[in-house]
Amino acid sequence: MKQRIAHITLVVKDYDEAISFYTEKLHFRLIEDTQLSDEKRWVLVAPPGDSACCLLLARAANEEQLASIGNQTGGRVFLFLYTDDFWRDYHHMLAVGIRFIRPPKEEDYGIVAVFEDLYGNKWDLLQPKPDNVHHFI
Repeated sequence: MKQRIAHITLVVKDYDEAISFYTEKLHFRLIEDTQLSDEKRWVLVAPPGDSACCLLLARAANEEQLASIGNQTGGRVFLFLYTDDFWRDYHHMLAVGIRFIRPPKEEDYGIVAVFEDLYGNKWDLLQPKPDNVHHFI
């Protein structure tokens, strides 16, 4: 049996502002943006270099969904962005105004820092150490 996670839904306030954040600030690629109805679009974005698992940007459709924007995991780190050059990406993200809530730290497994997306969801920016790559990538 072979299975994989294809998409992870991220509830957003507005499709276009979310697309702008992910494509302009994080350099994600817009994989698809299809109008499904007057209210709903199918919007997929993925980090550069990999589209095996995409974020499905889903605009909140009701009050309950609106309340979860920015806190889909109860305040824990939600997503993990792996990189081949931590300092390149860290400095770029600072330059475009991305807010880091935990500074870079050297761990046994690599260099990591926690940042927030445009809605406050927490992400790890992580470059694994070469001897730990097989555990992460």
